[in-house]
Parts: sequence; structure tokens; C-alpha cells
Amino acid sequence: MISTRDLSHLPDIVRLRALSQSLALLDAIIAPEWDLRYYSFNSHWSDSEAMASMRDGSGDEYFLLFTPAGAIMKGFAHEAPMTPYRVDPPQLWPGVLESVPEGFAAFLSEPAFSLEDTTFCIWRSQADNQWQRGTITFPAGDDPDGSASLLALLDGNPLTYQTRAEEYFEQAVDLAAIQHIYQHKPITRAVVKSLNPEMSLRALQEDMTEIGYM
Repeated sequence: MISTRDLSHLPDIVRLRALSQSLALLDAIIAPEWDLRYYSFNSHWSDSEAMASMRDGSGDEYFLLFTPAGAIMKGFAHEAPMTPYRVDPPQLWPGVLESVPEGFAAFLSEPAFSLEDTTFCIWRSQADNQWQRGTITFPAGDDPDGSASLLALLDGNPLTYQTRAEEYFEQAVDLAAIQHIYQHKPITRAVVKSLNPEMSLRALQEDMTEIGYM
């Protein structure tokens, strides 16, 4: 299980970017309505950056920024014991953001990422051989910062996505199509129709361009 207490199974930067694009495209095909999607990916967040995000519609989210320096993610699980709202006024859990490298400083000042709503933060520079987090004394519990829940689909296993999608969208989701998109193979009409008979390749083009899936 991936969590901030064990990041060893989280893919490296290149594979995580590709996986994030796949998740966004799968959600775009299955759920054309934007507000029904969990995952999104903006390959043109800036001239040199791309941004992946997850929102579950119930207040939990993450933002993942890919930059020339590497990649950094902040997550927020609103019911986690480490929520800033455990106290009044709200306060981030000690150690979550204090050790973020200078190369990611712009991430910490980006209003769109709502850093005041953070229960965990991880990063990996281009020179790192593993993902990093701050020095944190965790409270008791299996998932005190909510990271195990929010990072579950980043294990790279198509079955994990299938299970979540079938539960969330309340429909069968074709595993072969998920595997096809996880492998970044060219999108065909047959693959799209196997996931959503009402979706067309033409209607999907805008999403594919934003996601940068090629």
C-alpha cells in the first residue's frame, strides 16, 4: 500500500506522469461531464509545467505538479486526523511543508493548490532516487494523513482502476481498454466505445489535447 509512511511503490516521475495522463483520459471517456470525474491532467499548466489533480467531490483532493525540478504533490483528506481543522484556528501538522526544497517554492505559493488545506506533501527532485516527505511525528491510526486512500490508484495496476471505476460509476468497465490506455497505446474508436458507447473520438479530442495523451 502506498502512503507517506511507505512511498517505495509510488512510480518514478516519468511513470507517474504517464499514469496520471491515463487516469485522466479514462475518466474523460467514461464521464464526459467534468464534475463527475475524479482525475484530470493539464499538460499546458505553464510553458514548462504540467499538473495532475484528483478531486472526489466530497472535499478530498490532491494536486501534483511536474516541473523541470522534478515533481511535488500536496494532498488533503478532510476527515484525516492530521487535518488543519483539528484545531481552531486551522494549523498544518508540523513537518508537512517545512522541508520542501527551494526548487519547489513556487508550488507553495500557488493559490490554485490551496496549501492551507493540506494533510500531506511529497516530492521528488530529478536528482532523487526516491520520493521524499518531511520529518513528521504521525498520530496513531492506519492512515492519519489520508495518503493511503488518496494515493491508492497510483499503484499502476489496471485492476485497481477497474475496481474503483466500477464502484464509483456503477457500471462495468472493460479491463482490456484500461490496460490499453495504461500502456499509452493509440486511442481507437473501438477502445473508446468499449468504455463508453456514447462517446466518440471526435468529442474526445479536446480532452486528449489538454491531457497531452499521444
